[in-house]
Amino acid sequence: MPDNSAFSNSPEELRRIAAEVLDHARALGATAAETEVSEGFGQTVSVRKGEIETIEYNRDKGVGVTVYVGQQRGHASTSDFKPRALRETVEAAHAIARFTAADECAGLADPDLLARDIPDLDLYHPWNLPVEEAIERARACEAAALAVDSRISNSEGATLSTQQSHFVYANSNGFVGGYPSSRHSAMCSVIGGEGDEMQRDDWYSIARASEQLEAVEEVGRRAGMRTARRLNARRIGTMEVPVLFEAPIAASLLGHFASAASGGSLYRRSSFLLDALGERIFSAFVRIRDLPDIRRGLGSSPFDDEGVATQARDIVADGVLKGYFLGSYSARKLGMRSTGNAGGSHNLVLDSTGEDFPGLLRKLDRGLLVTELLGMGVNQVTGDYSRGAAGFWVENGAIAYPVHEITIAGNLKDMYKDIVAIGNDVVARGPRQCGSVLIGRMTVAGE
Repeated sequence: MPDNSAFSNSPEELRRIAAEVLDHARALGATAAETEVSEGFGQTVSVRKGEIETIEYNRDKGVGVTVYVGQQRGHASTSDFKPRALRETVEAAHAIARFTAADECAGLADPDLLARDIPDLDLYHPWNLPVEEAIERARACEAAALAVDSRISNSEGATLSTQQSHFVYANSNGFVGGYPSSRHSAMCSVIGGEGDEMQRDDWYSIARASEQLEAVEEVGRRAGMRTARRLNARRIGTMEVPVLFEAPIAASLLGHFASAASGGSLYRRSSFLLDALGERIFSAFVRIRDLPDIRRGLGSSPFDDEGVATQARDIVADGVLKGYFLGSYSARKLGMRSTGNAGGSHNLVLDSTGEDFPGLLRKLDRGLLVTELLGMGVNQVTGDYSRGAAGFWVENGAIAYPVHEITIAGNLKDMYKDIVAIGNDVVARGPRQCGSVLIGRMTVAGE
């Protein structure tokens, strides 16, 4: 069992608080109730140009309670764990429920879907990092970036962060479950210049366990190299060409898909994937899996926000949309059942077609490699896509020169069906994982 002694409250105390909340809700006459009791703390150190910028410590706790009176719902929360505060919070939620209109889809998750066996997914790896060591690691990270190229003369800083948390979720259908987790990160961003031109770029690493983080010197080196290679960027003309999304930003394409396939967007009829279940929405070779049980995964969880058991499943197979991301409420609105995705997708993985990054450049031949996206010009209702971008022009399958001040445009429905290849160069630093993604044709607007 992991050592939870660093927390102010033990798991048993969190369970006791959850039980008190549910007992008081029952005493008030609630027909159902659920609660989440959580606590977390962490340390973040930032340096800039070798000097300490910030040292931050955070320690948070909270109780959220949802009370149902029939199909009327009320919610309240508090950061005070004292018995009186807990009672007042439950009473506030109950009062809200009494004056809220009934909703036939409101209620707890179906009891038969609740998790029974809760596996240990190895999500908790505390890092007892002295602040002095954190400062030196952050300095080493920044120094590695500045040493890459003499033209890198300024810095937005380097940051090292370590966070720990644990929680218990319980409801009046008898479910009680919770676990601790950790998340650690290292990040660096530097600025380079030549003449009047300035460019910036960054790199970061995130992991559940500190030993899985990239070495801080490597994080800094990558940040420095990415900045230096962008110097002497040019503008290009407007044209239609193949576009290769570099792996770190290709994950955003998965994010737009997850949002469009989520229950909230679907029942509100604000998704370009409305009524698309069973249809081919990607290129025929595309497979997307939701994998909640990856050990140490940044999106892993044995149950969702409502206690529903999670399960690995194909969301897209052979390009066909096989499933949505549904919690209990959105599922009922759609006449379906929860998929264990209250709170969203888990580890969403886009399978590779086998090419490495140089192989993708060769397949691209002539076109645009995008390494940075700017702005949020994505319409989730229509799928229209238009974002500022920077990256590199590619000729004959090789990077020719950096480009900036351009816009890439298309429609996600067309882009997904026009995926040509997916690289094996996965950068696993979030719950959405994929390699670089090559789109057959997009509009690039420049000069």
